[in-house]
Amino acid sequence: MAIESHLSELSEKHKQLDCDISEAMQHPSVDTLKIMELKREKLRLKEEMERLRHSSAH
Repeated sequence: MAIESHLSELSEKHKQLDCDISEAMQHPSVDTLKIMELKREKLRLKEEMERLRHSSAH
């Protein structure tokens, strides 16, 4: 049950990062370094979710 709760929390953070990235890209004075950091964090969350799903399946 704890893994499902953690996955849900990570999923929400992942969705929020997606929104943050989309919003940041709409501004003409976009900071590409900031967008890269957001994308890296989003990928890290995705990989952690996949790792948790894989470990809970075994």
